[in-house]
Amino acid sequence: MTVPILYSFRRCPYAMRARLSLLRGDAVVELREVALRAKPAAMVDVSPKATVPVLVLPDGRVIDESLDIMRWAQSQHGHDSDWMAPDDEALVAVNDGAFKHHLDRYKYADRFAEDPIDHRAAATDFLRGLDARLAGPVALGGDRLSIADLAILPFVRQFAETDRRYFDALPLVDLQRWLADFLASALFERAMAKFAPWQPEDPPVMFPAQSSR
Repeated sequence: MTVPILYSFRRCPYAMRARLSLLRGDAVVELREVALRAKPAAMVDVSPKATVPVLVLPDGRVIDESLDIMRWAQSQHGHDSDWMAPDDEALVAVNDGAFKHHLDRYKYADRFAEDPIDHRAAATDFLRGLDARLAGPVALGGDRLSIADLAILPFVRQFAETDRRYFDALPLVDLQRWLADFLASALFERAMAKFAPWQPEDPPVMFPAQSSR
């Protein structure tokens, strides 16, 4: 192995944030798209929790938490160590905790014996806080996308796509602008490239094919 291997699933927001950070960091990996109903044994062998993303480094180290992959990508960018600063760990923790809790019970309402509208309202409260932070700045980190932006945007996208009419009607113009700019970006387009599920006999698929900078 001469380059890292990334096990990913295109629509998973955790895998999405990993791919976004790798693109921003110009880190080339071998991408192995995972079919969640038929997870490859090679991935499960290195990461028994069997969830994407999983990054396997050439020295055999395994990074199987999305935020750790993002920070690894940042660490590889030695000539500009602050290229995705600031790293707002507290805000991301709320996204990954309370917001994700409510988002799941809103988006996947059939899996929970709870009122999805209550959870939608609670998730919307988090979005209001983001909207307030985005009143003026281009991004959560100021004038450019940061780790916080790339960590949170995939989940806001998931919320928005659950009921587009509801999301678009919210009085959150700065949040909606922030998401729309992201969805229209070349960065998002490249992160969402489609790949067939990986099979052990397949030739390596490099991601990205060219620098994103």
